[in-house]
Amino acid sequence: MNGLFALGSNGSGQLGIGHKEDVSVPKQVEFLGSAPEEDIVQIAAGGNHTIILTETGKAYWAGDASSGACGIVDDSAREAEPTKFRELVISTSERLGPIAHVACTWDSSVFVLKDENGKATQVYTCGTADAQAASTDSDLTIRTSVLLSGFPPPETEIISLAAGFRHIVAVLDNGEVYGWGNGRKGQLGETDDTSDSKGTIRRPRRIGGVDFKVAKAVCCQYTTCLIGEPGDGRIVVLGADKWGLKSASPVEIPNWNMINASWGGIYILQRSGALIAWGRDDHGQLPPLGLPDLESIAAGSEHVLALTKDGDVLSWGWGEHGNCGPQTEKFGDVKGRWNVLASLKHLPEGSKITAIAAGCATSWIHIAIEDGLLL
Repeated sequence: MNGLFALGSNGSGQLGIGHKEDVSVPKQVEFLGSAPEEDIVQIAAGGNHTIILTETGKAYWAGDASSGACGIVDDSAREAEPTKFRELVISTSERLGPIAHVACTWDSSVFVLKDENGKATQVYTCGTADAQAASTDSDLTIRTSVLLSGFPPPETEIISLAAGFRHIVAVLDNGEVYGWGNGRKGQLGETDDTSDSKGTIRRPRRIGGVDFKVAKAVCCQYTTCLIGEPGDGRIVVLGADKWGLKSASPVEIPNWNMINASWGGIYILQRSGALIAWGRDDHGQLPPLGLPDLESIAAGSEHVLALTKDGDVLSWGWGEHGNCGPQTEKFGDVKGRWNVLASLKHLPEGSKITAIAAGCATSWIHIAIEDGLLL
């Protein structure tokens, strides 16, 4: 058993498992043609589409392509809502560099590609208006990929990319942060004359008022969290304070290792393996008591996956679509406890769980055998 496995919401085929039924146990994803041989390093999920990014900078997509969020897609594939992953096409007219970063809003995608110098400087957007806002004043869906000209500034590159429900945030290697899309709730900093009557910022705009070098940004539904480099760890939260996302935020967490965000929560994994979180908890989204030491975390829209240092993949939160496994309480909750979705104890000797990811009620587990070859 090796490769990429998925479970959860699948009404548009976004799990890429060959059909459109929700599943509550991990199923291996399928590809049109050969599966990628290289490691999968990132999985980004919109409302009903999924983008997989490999170590060599190739991307694959599955799910609902009708918004244009899956790059250049022929009409037959868009109408079919493919249930298997296929290679993503950003341009048919020019040779582009490898993809370094990808992030998805509900129905758009943003890709950062490496230039001829190997720097992550070329930003392409595709999908509905909020991600496309940087390249058009239209509110119409753009079913092609558009290069965002003039960004990032000269002599800089993008090191981190994040997306909320309808906003995008990019962190540069000089520690500056830029954002665009829907900023009505303040998730992109204070609004000014650069935003329109709907609060949409049409061009990447620097987010001011941050007095430290930002290392990473994560986005909730209408909130943005910025954190300084490990050792500094200062935190700024912008946007809506629903569920105490701003008011309950710690001032700093210097010994942080990873940071993730759900629609209503912020999760910071410390180097010790302990998890700190705050925000929404009506479905058990915040960490249950007694968690073992963790190696990595992944926050979806309303649920969390965690890989323990002993090789178990845990899940908790809102699992109404099966994304937290089959054992749930009322309303699909996994509250005050966790499920185990996968474990090295039950895998062939030499297996490794190399990555976990979570999207909009979707969960992902990447398993590799010892020599790294995948199905």
